[in-house]
Amino acid sequence: MRCRDSISKLPDEILGKILSLVPTKVAASTSVLSKRWRNLMVLVDNICFDESMVVYPDKEEETRGSHLFSDFVEKQFSLLSDSHIIKKLSLSHTTRDCINYEYYRWIWTLMERGLLELHLHASRGNSYFFIERELLTSNTLVKLTLSGAYILGVQHVFFPALKSLSILSVTGLDGPNFSGLIRGSPVLEELYILNDQLLLPCYGTIVQSASIKRLVVFLDFPDAKDDHRVTYCGAPNLVYLDYSSYVFEYYQFVDLDTLVEARLSIKLGESTNRYDYSDDYDNDYGDGEPIFGDVTNLVAGITSITTLHLSPDSLEAFHFCCESMPVFKNLLNLSIESHEEKGWQVMPVLLKSCPNLHTLAIKGLVHRVTNKCGDACACSPKKNHKHKKMKIVNEEKLCCLETCQVKVLKISEYGGSFQELKQMKHFLDKLQCLETVKVGFNTNDNIDFLQANLLALPRLSKKKNIFSLSHIKTLYNQVVLA
Repeated sequence: MRCRDSISKLPDEILGKILSLVPTKVAASTSVLSKRWRNLMVLVDNICFDESMVVYPDKEEETRGSHLFSDFVEKQFSLLSDSHIIKKLSLSHTTRDCINYEYYRWIWTLMERGLLELHLHASRGNSYFFIERELLTSNTLVKLTLSGAYILGVQHVFFPALKSLSILSVTGLDGPNFSGLIRGSPVLEELYILNDQLLLPCYGTIVQSASIKRLVVFLDFPDAKDDHRVTYCGAPNLVYLDYSSYVFEYYQFVDLDTLVEARLSIKLGESTNRYDYSDDYDNDYGDGEPIFGDVTNLVAGITSITTLHLSPDSLEAFHFCCESMPVFKNLLNLSIESHEEKGWQVMPVLLKSCPNLHTLAIKGLVHRVTNKCGDACACSPKKNHKHKKMKIVNEEKLCCLETCQVKVLKISEYGGSFQELKQMKHFLDKLQCLETVKVGFNTNDNIDFLQANLLALPRLSKKKNIFSLSHIKTLYNQVVLA
């Protein structure tokens, strides 16, 4: 039976859209299929040139630089008419000693025709690729991504239409040029920063923009404590913040009154094993110096949020490096993630600082048992001093969960261990306003047994039938107890 070629019968415009979704090398190869496909490349509005797809005859040829890649790109450009508009250009290449003027020409050509998106990535070869100010000048560009072995000198650029900027591990970008790039983008709304290249001053440690609404920052310098002194963020229209770094000595987060949601992963630069985990010490800091860093101003700068996500590292950073916890009067949703090597010491003071909290979501209940866990968990570390035992009795009368307004409790990655079951019982015993509990399991085994254990737990309020059998719903290994 003869196969029918249904795709070739599609209109040219549709085929052009399809070819725009695949790598340009693949799209160009379709020209050999038939006469019908020979000239369809002129309809492509999305070009992706990736040198890693080029097969070089030998290692020497690859290192020295072959004309295979540039010849292919030149051939594709020759197919474009003067009126052909390319909306998106993705260019991934390897840097070499030679100055590749053809790369500049390719980008200039498309920018002159109204390019909307530009994504540039340079893999480190035996040199760097210098990007001049003239190369990054466009009145139409809306989205720009730079990553890899580039050196930028762009302090005075101007992107009047740029709304999304991604700077991902750019080797040769320092603080002043980064600031110039931000200042030259007056309508920028989304900024993504990944910086694991230690250059001084580091880009991403100072972010100031009146237009940014969404900011994602990932700074990773684990072995550079002395370079974590000051960081600044000023964004009066910011709505979403995703911030990850090792703790800084001083934070200045200002003008964040419009911030709605924050996701924080603040890592300590040193181990906490000798702090707060045994009876050998009578204070938080043991017999050593206080842990480096102070997140007090960071926490104080985000009090307008309604949703907060905290990593296990952030929980410890909040405990060790926050002098005072502000009141989050607007916070409705709190999401935390647990780790077996990280403690919950900050949870009592954090929950007491959220008077209107509605939903508490916890990923994993297993955490490190410490002498400072407080009454948010069911941990029972052994105490050797009578005065410490008396303190626990007093705290039990004023449990932070009893005054918490949480109505919805979401637990994910529940494994059903004794510690987890004990923690669930503690929540149900203390949360007075609880109406709904949602539990997601991290296993497909013994689901019925795990559900039965949860259903057998006593409830604080007889008025709220949280574990009513008639309301149990199982969906994707999640039991909803309402």
